[in-house]
Amino acid sequence: MGADAPAALAVRWQALQEQLPSGSRLLAVSKGQTAERIRDLAALGQRSFGESRLQEAEAKQLELADLPPLDWHFIGRLQANKARGVLRHFGTIHSLDNLPLALRLQRIAAEEGLQPRVFLQVKLLPDPTKAGFEPDELDQLWPQLQALAPLQLVGLMTIAPLGLDAAGSRALFGSCAALAARLGLPELSMGMSGDWREAVAAGSTWVRLGSVLFGPRGA
Repeated sequence: MGADAPAALAVRWQALQEQLPSGSRLLAVSKGQTAERIRDLAALGQRSFGESRLQEAEAKQLELADLPPLDWHFIGRLQANKARGVLRHFGTIHSLDNLPLALRLQRIAAEEGLQPRVFLQVKLLPDPTKAGFEPDELDQLWPQLQALAPLQLVGLMTIAPLGLDAAGSRALFGSCAALAARLGLPELSMGMSGDWREAVAAGSTWVRLGSVLFGPRGA
């Protein structure tokens, strides 16, 4: 990492803050980044960070324990055997993608006295690489999903399939926003480094940004 890296990071962070509309918040995807890079962003005022590997996140959280509490979001595929650890270390989960996992999270959260914020991951287009509730499935399961206290269902999350063009991304994110509105869910976790502009145009309240924020490895 070059000596000017914190300054370059600050420039990118400030530029993104200026481009995001008031209803959209930046989730800094810090997976694969060092604790020091997170510390640099926290010094600028960034509070929300996204991680996808529990063990990596635990180490960073320990190293950053001297900071005021940060807002940690789990954004990776959640394995059932990691559920308790994820609940203990993350206040928000973006990747709840099936009912058995939801019931497991509900039970463990009750045992731990936790009330995590949860996004339901939805799959609106065929994509063999992605998990998630399909819209018809979500409608069918909605009565059960609404009864998952102490989990707090706050919104939907979706990921655009690889290769989708800007028009396709806008349509996908618009469909996700319409589904969330129909279900009465106020938040949307949509948009990554390559398509966040289309996501915020559709009403995304959280954009998950990694490379566009942190730059190339070693930058």
